[in-house]
Amino acid sequence: MSTVRADDRDGGVRLLTLDRPPANALDERLLTDLATALEVTAADDAVRAVVLTGAGPFFSGGFDLSRRLRDLYRDSHLRLFTLPKPTVAMVAGHAIAGGLVLVLACDYRLGLDADYRVGLNEVAIGASYPKVAFEIVRLRLSHARASELLLGAALYPASQAVRLGVVDELVPADRLETTVLRRAVRLGAFPREAFAHAKAALVDEAVARVEAETEEEAARTAAVWTAPESRAARAAQREKLGHRR
Repeated sequence: MSTVRADDRDGGVRLLTLDRPPANALDERLLTDLATALEVTAADDAVRAVVLTGAGPFFSGGFDLSRRLRDLYRDSHLRLFTLPKPTVAMVAGHAIAGGLVLVLACDYRLGLDADYRVGLNEVAIGASYPKVAFEIVRLRLSHARASELLLGAALYPASQAVRLGVVDELVPADRLETTVLRRAVRLGAFPREAFAHAKAALVDEAVARVEAETEEEAARTAAVWTAPESRAARAAQREKLGHRR
């Protein structure tokens, strides 16, 4: 069974739902399933727009990036980031670390007005940002908000998501899905060539920087994960989570 469910809605909207309980963490299987779903979606002329969301209380809780997953992470995120169709994130639960990067990879982002957390806490747990993640964050957020999220490494209540630029609007639960689908239908109704051209112009420079990354640069990024203080920070985080359970 795929960890990414596809459901076609009216108006040519395809709803893609991350479904890997309990936190929709990004592992090799989910990233592969996401890349496949996006490839199929890109080739389907009946699909005019895409909504990305997560099942359960998490949009996605992110993951620990291993060397084995580096290329898959880059390719799946680039596929979402550059999809020549409108993409709308429906954030109805925690979007943390790599999970928030997936949200930011979407063109338009709407969030549930509820009690959950958003943030980029990689620095706090001794993790580094893959080049594609950094470029997505840098393009979507203002410099001030990107600095606050990247360097402050805090988790914020969803009520702060609009201020941070993470979502464009917070919507009550009884209107969230209807509002998201309506926005997706509107974007999907634009002439597809015009939308694809404008979107490519917006993201092309960021994509070029990702594709220009050298092996040496990638190795320096990966080395952050194995530094003694980084390992200690993640061990402390695991212990903290264990105590919570």
